[in-house]
Amino acid sequence: MGGVSLTAASRALADTSEAMAGLVGRFGPPRFGSKPKVGERFEVLSREIAYQQLAGKAAGAIWGRVRAQTPEWVPDSVLALGEEPLRGAGLSGAKTRAMLDLAAHCEQGSLDLAGLGRLPDEEVIAQLSQVWGVGVWTAQMFLMFSLRRLDVWPVGDFGVRKGYGLAHGWTQPPTADELEPLGDQFRPYRSVAAWYCWRATEV
Repeated sequence: MGGVSLTAASRALADTSEAMAGLVGRFGPPRFGSKPKVGERFEVLSREIAYQQLAGKAAGAIWGRVRAQTPEWVPDSVLALGEEPLRGAGLSGAKTRAMLDLAAHCEQGSLDLAGLGRLPDEEVIAQLSQVWGVGVWTAQMFLMFSLRRLDVWPVGDFGVRKGYGLAHGWTQPPTADELEPLGDQFRPYRSVAAWYCWRATEV
């Protein structure tokens, strides 16, 4: 991830606050899984669309049914499916539209997923936001888990806000606006800090 070991990043975060040191001690070095190949980016983004605003297990079940609709998850095969099978697998109308729009952008060449790794974070977000229904959260998940960018701070994610509040003993999670400046102490490893905030919600 950015050429920096996640163990080193977690050690640096442990020095930022008592709360973060506690999370690092409980959960150890972060685990982001294997980095997707460039050719897998379309499928990864489709999965992130399916997961928008849903709890993990429910989203995973829906995505499993959606993914089973075609052996090869590539733009032309998704466009060939059309709306009905995607809706039948459990996708909302909005997510179906977003997934088909993503496929259309990729098929037409107006979105070059293979070239996104060479762009700065804000430009990646701008490029992905061309797609109907793809906003900042989805783009930030792509930055973190597909491009392995170390310094993404997804304040729009309720799990990150909730975890930050729990780790610091707050009775209510911070709002997105409140959390934004609180992430400055975690630079340049805010993606890793977000991972620990998610873990804090699991116990």
